[in-house]
Amino acid sequence: MAPVNKTFHGPKLGTAIPDSISIAEFVLEEGYNRQPYATSRNPLTCGLSDRSYSVSSMRERVNLLARALAKELGWHPNEDTEFHKVASIYSVNAIDVPIVAYAVHLLSGLVTPSSAACSESEVTHQLISSGAKCIFTCASLLPVALAAAGNAQIKREHVYLLEIPTSSTSPQQPPSAVQIQTIDDLIREGATLRAVERLKWSPGQASRQVAYLCFSSGTSGPPKAVKISHFNVIANVLAITQHESSFRLPGQVKTCLGVLPQSHIYGIVLITHASIFRGDEVVILPRYDFSQMLSAIVKHQINTLFLVPPIILAFLANEGLVRTHDLRSMNDIVTGAAPLGADVYKRIAGLFPHASVREGYGLTETATSVATTKPDDIWLGSVGPLLPTVECRLLDPEGDVIQTYGKSGELWVKSPSVTLGYYNNDRATSESFKNGWHRTGDEAMFRVAPSGHEHLFIVDRIKELIKVKGNQVAPAELEAHLLQHPAVADAAVIPVHDPAAGEVPKAIVVKAAGNNSGQTDAELAMTLMKHISDHKSKYKWLRGGLEFVPEIPKSASGKIMRRLLRNKERERSSVSLPKI
Repeated sequence: MAPVNKTFHGPKLGTAIPDSISIAEFVLEEGYNRQPYATSRNPLTCGLSDRSYSVSSMRERVNLLARALAKELGWHPNEDTEFHKVASIYSVNAIDVPIVAYAVHLLSGLVTPSSAACSESEVTHQLISSGAKCIFTCASLLPVALAAAGNAQIKREHVYLLEIPTSSTSPQQPPSAVQIQTIDDLIREGATLRAVERLKWSPGQASRQVAYLCFSSGTSGPPKAVKISHFNVIANVLAITQHESSFRLPGQVKTCLGVLPQSHIYGIVLITHASIFRGDEVVILPRYDFSQMLSAIVKHQINTLFLVPPIILAFLANEGLVRTHDLRSMNDIVTGAAPLGADVYKRIAGLFPHASVREGYGLTETATSVATTKPDDIWLGSVGPLLPTVECRLLDPEGDVIQTYGKSGELWVKSPSVTLGYYNNDRATSESFKNGWHRTGDEAMFRVAPSGHEHLFIVDRIKELIKVKGNQVAPAELEAHLLQHPAVADAAVIPVHDPAAGEVPKAIVVKAAGNNSGQTDAELAMTLMKHISDHKSKYKWLRGGLEFVPEIPKSASGKIMRRLLRNKERERSSVSLPKI
């Protein structure tokens, strides 16, 4: 194996990263090398109702909403810190979600997005821990949002509704008895108010000021709030833009699919901010529905699909239906959040020979992309070359830096997009962030591709996150909840394969002596799985089943040896286990 430098580098960025402006100013104003307004497409379009905002109408909505929120909440752009001005967004996808974020940022506030799959207790935890002062939601989630807002002592009048169409003609309406202001109500109010003061940020403020608190499933305990600065997002958008400039024609704009959750860092940075900055149009669907997605691709002549592996598997599982649609507009499929697999790659490339299929790698803590393949530099199994500004190191179990290609170690990442750490969690921050480096917890290696470029390979997930349809599940979170049950002496949670979801959690449980209340193993398993489903989001349910064992293998230091459990699961014949 050839020796290499201790550090792997992406290219240099060809432009300075502005450090005294907000994301809203960076994306919405022409002074920062964004695609000119005149040659940009309508940035936001609803894939169901066809409602669409031009650049000018988007900017107007942002400014009017900022005026209304300033009055409603007493927020002023150049007063107080961002932690005094926290807005929660708990909704399915909507074309006004970016409008809310930009308006809050123009007031020097921050946004904390919640997945639409979150339960009342999870939303409550996020509202309280972030200090949210208002919440934007949708009709289908309004009961949960109102309950969580009440738990967090957020005033009812500070719960606002986003319009979500249920079809091409009908918006989703809340119960008539519930009087909740909509975003359009706020914008109409904003039209009667004077403009808010422009931001007056000092040099370096964008790198210090938090734009988003995104809750990430860490290696242990409940999700942690990642502090993502304006500078982090701006740097990543510029890196992505430069990376793609090598295979995009100068000034080329595209239409992109926005079906992945806008609450996830993938949807926030890569799909929304980067696309709008480049002058692209984002066609937004409220949630993943395969038939609606196919129809939207045809109707809006979508070019770029941002997907996750389970959706790609759905294309393969529904090949007959796919071939009844004219999908020739698709020329770029980008996938992330979990490995695609060589066999799946070959099959999806065969189904769409006119499109490139590109894989990428990123984290909430790196906001977002670290590496992405290019159409002319695809190497099966890799996630591509590093993006501009990105620097990586690989460390072996002893903490020594690996200096050879083809040898794996724990991946550490350094770039202007590496975030500020975890909010109110100094211990977790000190464990994962060191001198500008982020310890990813992923096992990786570098190899030189036939193109001559260094490519990053993700070998395994040291931190053991389970990816369920793009959502992240921390095994330790479910294990801690199982251990609260008196019938459980010990527990481990591992990923198992599911044809529909890709991965789902499975529990390995050691029973506590004398605490099964006379239940059979099957009855106790159902009780424990219900213990999870009653308190956790649906994607965290134990759809992989539950197995009882006499002992869970652990290292000398007491850590669960999950790889042994995973290997055993792969090797043995599948046992019939209770499902939910």
